[in-house]
Amino acid sequence: MARLLVVDDESSIRLLYSQELGEEGYDVVTAGSAVEAVEKLQNEQFDLILLDIKLKNESGLDLLQKIVKDRHDLPVVLCSAFSCYKDDFSAWLADGYVVKSSDLQELKDEIKKVLAKKQNR
Repeated sequence: MARLLVVDDESSIRLLYSQELGEEGYDVVTAGSAVEAVEKLQNEQFDLILLDIKLKNESGLDLLQKIVKDRHDLPVVLCSAFSCYKDDFSAWLADGYVVKSSDLQELKDEIKKVLAKKQNR
């Protein structure tokens, strides 16, 4: 069972992803801020991170750069309500990019794809 860290400042998104991805068989841990995410990354092991780009007072892209620097082997999938960040070169550091939707199939497919890619490294 893969262990996922969902980083999003919206509690409803954290709850939705936790329930939906939990039903898919993933062990889901959530964080509501970049600070909380960093603390969890220092103390726990994860197979993949789902990261919102716009956190309350923080940038998910800044957190992405820190993750890539400290844990380059840990895949990150960016989840954003905005598609415009796909063209931001900082977003290219991520292993995947999904625009938030009420239909979570694209997100689930991207997670499977990225985890399969990680296993084949």
